[in-house]
Amino acid sequence: MRLSRYFLPVLKENPAEAQIVSHRLMLRAGMIKQSAAGIYSWLPLGLKVLKNIENIVHEEQAKAGHLAMLMPTIQSADLWRESGRYDDYGEEMLRIKDRHGRDMLFTPTAEELITDIFRGHVTSYKDMPLTMYQIQWKFRDERRPRFGVMRGREFYMKDGYNFDLTKEDAMHAYNRHLVSYLRTYERMGLQAIPMRADSGPIGGDDTHEFLVLAETGESEVFYDSAVTDLTFGDRDINYDDKAQCQSIMEEFTTKYARTDETHDEALFAEVPQERRKVARGIEVGQIFYFGTKYSEAMGATVQDGDGKQVPVHMGSHGIGVSRLVGAIIEASHDDKGIIWPEGVTPFHCGIVNLKQGDAEADAACEDLYHHLTKAGLEPLYDDRNERAGGKFATMDLIGLPWRLTVGPRGLKNGVVELTCRKTGESEELTPQAAIAKVIAQYN
Repeated sequence: MRLSRYFLPVLKENPAEAQIVSHRLMLRAGMIKQSAAGIYSWLPLGLKVLKNIENIVHEEQAKAGHLAMLMPTIQSADLWRESGRYDDYGEEMLRIKDRHGRDMLFTPTAEELITDIFRGHVTSYKDMPLTMYQIQWKFRDERRPRFGVMRGREFYMKDGYNFDLTKEDAMHAYNRHLVSYLRTYERMGLQAIPMRADSGPIGGDDTHEFLVLAETGESEVFYDSAVTDLTFGDRDINYDDKAQCQSIMEEFTTKYARTDETHDEALFAEVPQERRKVARGIEVGQIFYFGTKYSEAMGATVQDGDGKQVPVHMGSHGIGVSRLVGAIIEASHDDKGIIWPEGVTPFHCGIVNLKQGDAEADAACEDLYHHLTKAGLEPLYDDRNERAGGKFATMDLIGLPWRLTVGPRGLKNGVVELTCRKTGESEELTPQAAIAKVIAQYN
């Protein structure tokens, strides 16, 4: 992409309404624009990051054997009355009527709808286990939407639902999701800690939230600092191996880590004092096991091996895809702007032409652009007739991991400058060596 043809409405000043770093930088970098309180348009740069995060989620869910689908954003209130949640959910639910006077709602979550789909098609234990998920827009009418996409009313979310014959099978699904989520977050350059949490209106006794530590987090968290030493790494996972998934689950959840709703001061006191930490965290996902809560209420039963009709065991599992954009920025930025991890960056590399219109500089930039594109990467070429300082400021603000700077002086010596956004370190390399180094970062 050439910047002269791109829509990137960057702002030089900090917006007055933005209270936290991610909101401020997303507005300044031209990623989003507010259309109403807690509701945003995703502009081209923001949408690219959102889709990169979505793709990682899809890839890791596929590895875990989960099936993608898509459900509507508008649901019938009748399903929610079956489960008993229509009146219990509270004012966060946007309740509406269609032209025929039927009660409808803008979905905040989809346990009822997926249960209705399951009960209409699955009648035997032989068709289980089954896990399906979607990535879809949701709406919760927050009383005080704030912090940009971190606490908006409309949000993009992955929500998955497992159906199993027994609690043992359902807990394997729970562990399978925990493992896949750990892989997902690490691919995005995040350390998301699973913490024992409160189930809220979803229900159930077993639930963990995944939280990224950040000063602007909405939750107070209590944890053993040893959990921050855990990394998933490049493990070879067999998601059908119950023992392996259980082992990883225990590895990442045995040490104390809880949100304020489930904090136990007595248990926390058993952690060595030097490892007891209190901080704030941003929730980026949650997994639940709630047994037969919905299947019993809605008649989702199957015939087991003995010919008996039994309610299925269920769980639900969410990742805040749009919220992750803000969480990554909160965890990875400096006073110049965003610092995107390679896994989610909107463009793999920026190219800055210091002297637009100079035949040699223009040709060198075109050559870099051509070779990077041919290698399957997406560079962003700043070909505007703009001063160098402005070009550097834009690149720093939007946070691309690598920047290639091309100017007549360097070209006389046969070199271009390659700069790492994260470290700020620069080196002069031949164009061929610079191209090879950038390509190597993504292979």
